[in-house]
Amino acid sequence: MEDRDFVQFITNVKRKTGINLAQYKEAQMKRRLTSLRMKRGFDNFAPFFEAMMKNQELFDEFLDRMTINVSEFFRNPSRWQVLENKIIPRMLKEKGKIKCWSAACSTGEEPYSLAMLLSRFTPLREVDITATDLDEGAIARAKKGIYTERSLQDAPKDLVSKYFKKDGTIYAVSDEIKRLIKFKRHNMLADPFEKNYDLIVCRNVMIYFTEEAKNELYHKFSASLRTGGVLFVGSTEQIFQPQQYGFEPDDTFFYRKV
Repeated sequence: MEDRDFVQFITNVKRKTGINLAQYKEAQMKRRLTSLRMKRGFDNFAPFFEAMMKNQELFDEFLDRMTINVSEFFRNPSRWQVLENKIIPRMLKEKGKIKCWSAACSTGEEPYSLAMLLSRFTPLREVDITATDLDEGAIARAKKGIYTERSLQDAPKDLVSKYFKKDGTIYAVSDEIKRLIKFKRHNMLADPFEKNYDLIVCRNVMIYFTEEAKNELYHKFSASLRTGGVLFVGSTEQIFQPQQYGFEPDDTFFYRKV
């Protein structure tokens, strides 16, 4: 009975929103959403869904719980050093302007990190970054660009002092960095991908998807990159057979389209 209730919830969510929860790992997703449902006082998923469709705050909380908006600037700093010392210099040698996509960007730490890093190599007017997420609440927070000191613990000090305004323990991203990034809503599992990217950064989200969904996404990322473009993934998201997607390993957690 409980399983039927959850299956119907998945069907209803897909019909009303286009979000296909069946493409997420079921045990993780069910555990997180059951916790939210019980916290909000619903005995099962049917009334929870009805309430979610009428209450924007509850729907936003559902999206937040589903997408796990946890991020920080320059997460796993050693990988960003590879991007800085190897990937970006090679790309700029190949072409003058790098077209980037931060997919599943959460609350914006990743695309802002990328913009600041690129500022070390190229004039800001040459920086082209699109940042997308399924959760409109996360995008709204990203556009505001307000962060805590803790989220900046791995960010290079020179970039923090140059591109943030500090107010107590709160840091605000400068307007010159904010205006470089085009934030928009995008459902990776359902919406089309733009083409001819040089760099796609998609980190720490693939772990929530089923193997079938991951397989589909890696094919779509490959098709979205130009030849020689690079996919940068999270530190638990190694691609074990990159050649089946038209990739070759470029460095640890970096895959180059061949």
